[in-house]
Amino acid sequence: MSIIGGTQHVRETAIAVPGASVGPRRTGHLKAVPQQRPVRQQIRSYCEEVAARMDKTHAVSKDQLERVSRSILQRLDLPDAFIGWTMVILASEFWREQVAAVPASRRLLLLPHCLKHSRGCPAEYDERGLECVKCGACSIADFREVSESMGYRVLVAEGSPLVLRIIVGGHVDAIVGVACLNVLEKAIDKILLAGIPCMAVPLLSSECRNTSVDEDWVHEMIHAFRSDAGSQTRSYVHLMRCASGMFASDEIERLIPRVRGGPRLSQINGDGLTAIEPIAGTESIAYDFLQKGGKYSRPFITLAVYDALTGGHGTMPDGAQWVARLPDAVKRAAMSIETFHKASLVHDDIEDDDPFRYGEATMHRKFGTATAINVGDYLIGMGYRMVTRETKTLGAEVAVDILDCLAAAHTKLSEGQGAELLWRDSQDKRIKPIDALKIYALKTAPAFEAALFAGLRLAGPVEPYVQPIKVFARNLGVAFQILNDLNDWRGDQHNKLTAGADLLAGRPTILWALALESLDDPSVDELLNLVRDDRQPFEQRLQRAWDLYEQAGVFDKAHRLIEKHQQRCQEVAERIEPEAFGRLLQYLIAAVLERPDG
Repeated sequence: MSIIGGTQHVRETAIAVPGASVGPRRTGHLKAVPQQRPVRQQIRSYCEEVAARMDKTHAVSKDQLERVSRSILQRLDLPDAFIGWTMVILASEFWREQVAAVPASRRLLLLPHCLKHSRGCPAEYDERGLECVKCGACSIADFREVSESMGYRVLVAEGSPLVLRIIVGGHVDAIVGVACLNVLEKAIDKILLAGIPCMAVPLLSSECRNTSVDEDWVHEMIHAFRSDAGSQTRSYVHLMRCASGMFASDEIERLIPRVRGGPRLSQINGDGLTAIEPIAGTESIAYDFLQKGGKYSRPFITLAVYDALTGGHGTMPDGAQWVARLPDAVKRAAMSIETFHKASLVHDDIEDDDPFRYGEATMHRKFGTATAINVGDYLIGMGYRMVTRETKTLGAEVAVDILDCLAAAHTKLSEGQGAELLWRDSQDKRIKPIDALKIYALKTAPAFEAALFAGLRLAGPVEPYVQPIKVFARNLGVAFQILNDLNDWRGDQHNKLTAGADLLAGRPTILWALALESLDDPSVDELLNLVRDDRQPFEQRLQRAWDLYEQAGVFDKAHRLIEKHQQRCQEVAERIEPEAFGRLLQYLIAAVLERPDG
């Protein structure tokens, strides 16, 4: 079987139509809630019938849901405005039996803030969301009390990243929730494609305060139980948990035992590095940083590719048992990708003098620049050692091929970072969009390519895959970096906490390049002066830069570029074989290119 199929074998996916707009899609007109209860019930009943006939072997995508929902509404002679609401109901019916087979103690109930009364609510917020005091003034307390008595974990918060962290942490196996259509739209793609059993009841409006819900539907969802899950859907959860679990304290010590020993940083009770033998200090900091923050998406990619090419057992219902038997040599090779990534973060933070990483002070701010450089170097050596020490297990050719790919990725990353630094320190701050994109391709794509290649090579020969994964990784990396640029203007709670920091730090972003290309000469001069002249207050410069970016339309243009590169990724994913690998690539597109809210 060929790796890239002809057009007659192309799997059905949501590829943009050539010639159509590739800008950010507007969906507000598709998110109306049927206001009459009989209409809601009619749609729900029809969704139940349709879901019973759907193939549940593989997770359903948002595009499949939209297509089927549109057909349902046409048959019921109802407007397309209800598509978003119908998609949520259809997805819930798709997963109902599998959610019902999960014990309450392994479920998460997710509730929205906006069910609370906007005035007089005594609840306070913490890092996990709203801490309800069960005053009885709203339905949050009722739902929470009932579900907690049954064994549910309950969270009054919103957002797929938080939910995924809880799932990957191994605490729950299914999600049931209440949310508005805006929130559900943002969460649905990643949650669905990951194969996480989930159900939801949409709020009756998208107002952010004093809203309501079909309470009997919520209670019905909470009390849904059955002993047999029926058809079970493949899921990436087991592989996600494995990728994250490899960096848990005990497992990382087992897989890559420390040479110097001594206490972990978390065990020194605030005494600092003085409590650790100097020769063990570098190792302790490195291990601590490997376990700190991040999604571990790169080791997940390697594990998931290896699994897809060796039968896909890790995504099956008994995937946890299969994943537990993954060879340690495969796990160490996957971990090596993360050590290189973390090393690049340490060095990148130094070169850009970024103050925050994972919501904390960056390593060079915490331990000093010299120590941080040394730890980054240590992590690079650590990554190579993980592979070389598995030469006997993997075979010399496999180990050499993986090392060669890692070295090439490391070299390209350094070239991209070097180009950025030279531009940053140059007096001439002009840059063309094509040159900014070349820097992105060098800085971000190699890590994705290395993660994909390592998984493929661990599974067998890679020759037919080399070019497709190169194209996929390049476009995924570029799109991912453009998203980072957009997130920079929002303030990234995990890394850079100051919105717009990249601009005034003089980094060659695609937004900057697009602005220079689109603005008239006087506006270009003004934008250049905003970076050169730091006598004006930071906030004032930032606001004016924002105005000029808006004037140049760079945010919309950046979204269109993301769509363009995403489409190229999808074209690879829809044609590559085996099908399990193609589905994984589709999931990676949805997971890596998660759009910022709003």
